Amino acid sequence: MAPWSMRRLSEMRRGIPWGMRWLSGMRLGILQDRKLERVPGTSTVLDDEGRQRGDNVPIDPSLKYDLSGPRPIILVPQPSDDPNDPLNWPLWRRDVILFVLSLISVIATTLSPILAANTVSVAIVFGRNFTEIALATGYHLLGVALAGIVCVPSARVWGKRHLYLLGTVFVVFSCAWCGASGTNYASLLWSRIFQGFGLAPFEALVNASVGDLYFVHERGKRMALSNLALFGGAFFTPVLVGKITREMGWYWTFYFVAIFAGVMLPLVFFFVPETAFRRDARFNTDFFDSKEAVATRNGNAEQKENGVELPSYDDATRSSAKPPPPPKATFWQMLAPFNGRKTDEKFWKLLLRPFPLFFHPAILWACLIQGALIGWTVFIGIVLAIIMLGPPLFFNEVETGYMYTGAFIGALLGFVLSGVLSDWSTNLLIRRNKGVYEPEFRMILVIPQLVFGCAGLYGFGITAANTSRYGWFWPDFFFALEVMGMVLGAVASALYIVDAHREIAVEAFTCLLVFKNIFSFGLTWSGYNWITEAGTKTVFYWISSVQVVVCMLTVLMYVFGKRNRSFFARHDILKMLHLW
Repeated sequence: MAPWSMRRLSEMRRGIPWGMRWLSGMRLGILQDRKLERVPGTSTVLDDEGRQRGDNVPIDPSLKYDLSGPRPIILVPQPSDDPNDPLNWPLWRRDVILFVLSLISVIATTLSPILAANTVSVAIVFGRNFTEIALATGYHLLGVALAGIVCVPSARVWGKRHLYLLGTVFVVFSCAWCGASGTNYASLLWSRIFQGFGLAPFEALVNASVGDLYFVHERGKRMALSNLALFGGAFFTPVLVGKITREMGWYWTFYFVAIFAGVMLPLVFFFVPETAFRRDARFNTDFFDSKEAVATRNGNAEQKENGVELPSYDDATRSSAKPPPPPKATFWQMLAPFNGRKTDEKFWKLLLRPFPLFFHPAILWACLIQGALIGWTVFIGIVLAIIMLGPPLFFNEVETGYMYTGAFIGALLGFVLSGVLSDWSTNLLIRRNKGVYEPEFRMILVIPQLVFGCAGLYGFGITAANTSRYGWFWPDFFFALEVMGMVLGAVASALYIVDAHREIAVEAFTCLLVFKNIFSFGLTWSGYNWITEAGTKTVFYWISSVQVVVCMLTVLMYVFGKRNRSFFARHDILKMLHLW
């Protein structure tokens, strides 16, 4: 009898009501799957309950472990025997790669809010209204979305290194072009679009590179760092932009980005090798487990109990006639922008892949959790100039830029909190779950996102609508809370995508990129008119309430997430559409 049938019979014998039987299949609030023995994303990180207590439990020789801590941790995914596999590189080297990518990401992402503080100055120079200057940011975001769609197939086929190099070059020349635009509005718009092309590889691929470089138990703090660089570091930009515009002119804000990106180009070239690796599927234990491997290991365990020693699955694999692993690539060989195809699939299929994934509940959830709050953050940046430059505060561009100090502090606090909570909460739930890791554990970060993000939105709307009473401090304070929530949501959604659906992580991050940038573009198109017609308090009441609903969707995703992973493992959208 099938396991699920036996479980249902047991429930009937225990008298569990039919309507409540599904609750008996829950573990830590997650509904267990009854279709697959091994659901992609679910993995054993601690061998058993004995090892959790610190008992001396033998290590399975067929698996590779991290032995650096007090407890052996099973490496998920399992590294191959190839010395060129990024998972086999020393941790310090992988951290250097992430650090360089985070630095260039900070520089590239400054381009999105770079016009927030000096909107009035740029509007006067170009003789345009606020909406038209806001659209310079909107078209930039649209450029990010369009370029991100092309990044996916290119990264899948040839890897990510060439896109990081190309993105850095685009940032350098497009910022130099923008600074030299003079009073030509068309030139400003086109240079901003090309800046979006330069930013796209970093927004689309850096989080996926974290999945390439690190095991599941190493990703929490690193994903927090990459998201701080992508979504938090840019908030310090307006603080500097206002001062630079006042002292040197608005064009120098772009010249400085070009200079810093130019300095980063050799660092990207020399210290960011290709992170994509064509690894045998049997090593991807976070979303693949060979039935033969399971059967063999189970058989070995039974034989060992009877005193018969058999070779393990991996021992048998290693002993079979296989060519030895390739030699380790030299430093100079790793500088090549391309090191072979990463897939044999057709480019056009890869180009179309992200679009059906918007119907994937997990991807749609991640788009909403990350993209909605990022969109509201962009919206605050758009309307901040109207609120602060007008009566009763009459801020100039320098003082308006200083308003982003709160947002920058909020981003730092969000980074620290997400880094601490993501590892602590996940490890706690793994121990409670007898050593089994579920990607839904990452969703715990949405709780502080709900608290800080929504409180920040409500508070900003109330205080910004009455600055004569609350002054500048309280809007800035609540802006900081909102950005804290934004970083927490970005980390939660990115970790879940990498851990639950790493095989489609690049396409999934492209969906996130397209959603948040098109959503933000729409807000730049109508933001000023919306605030003018409805009023600040009313608009932010609506925005805050929508965000509460978005966060509450996480309850459904947490409960049904494992069954959702099982369903789409059995009914693959991309395979049904012949895109995989």
